[in-house]
Amino acid sequence: MKPSPVKPFFLLSCLAAVSGLSCAAPATPVADAPKMASPETPKEMPKSEPKKETMTLHDFKLLDISGKERNLSEFKGKAVLLVNTASKCGYTRQFDGLEKLYQGYKDKGLVILGFPSNDFGSQDPGTNEEIATFCKANYGVTFPMFSKIVVKGDGQHPLYAWLTAKETDPKFAGPVGWNFTKFLVSKEGVVVGRFESKVEPVSEEMKGAVEHELK
Repeated sequence: MKPSPVKPFFLLSCLAAVSGLSCAAPATPVADAPKMASPETPKEMPKSEPKKETMTLHDFKLLDISGKERNLSEFKGKAVLLVNTASKCGYTRQFDGLEKLYQGYKDKGLVILGFPSNDFGSQDPGTNEEIATFCKANYGVTFPMFSKIVVKGDGQHPLYAWLTAKETDPKFAGPVGWNFTKFLVSKEGVVVGRFESKVEPVSEEMKGAVEHELK
C-alpha cells in the first residue's frame, strides 16, 4: 500500500506547533451586539406644596371697646379704614374728621375702625371705658372702636402684624410710625392704601381713595 500523502494543512500545523505560532484562521470579527438601554430610573416629580391661603382682613377677630368679640368678616363687601388712635396726641383732633368721613360715606359702604394704642408717647393711658367716654363726649364718635391693642414692637397684635409685614402686605409694609396712621382695605379685605398721620381724614387725597374703593 502506498503511504497517504501528507496534507499541506497538517504540515503547516506541525510547523506552527514547533515555532509556537498559531495558524488558526483569523476569527471573523463579530459586530458588537447592540447594547440594551438600561431602564431609566423614573424621575421623582417635585412635590407641589399645599397652596397657602392668603389672609385678608376678614380672617381676624378682635374685642370691641366694650369687650364684645367682633368678627371682621362682618365687613365683607365694605371698604374699611383702620386707624390706630390716641386720646392725648396732637392728632387727636382727627377724631372729628374721621367721624365726618364716616357720616359722609357710611351709606355708600365705608366703615371706619378705631384701635386705641398707647405705643407712642404713652398718649392713650386710659382704660377702654375711659377712651370710649372721651371719644363720645368730645367728638361724637359713632364708628366702631375696639379694645386697646399693641400696634408695634413686642406684643404686636396679629392684625397689625398682617398690616405691616412685607410677606402679607408688600406694597404698604413697614412699622406704624405714629398715632392716626390709616390703612384702607378693599371690599375683598386687601390693603389698598396707607396714609400717614399728617393726612387729614377729610382731605381730597383721603376722600378720593375712599371713593375709588366704593365704586
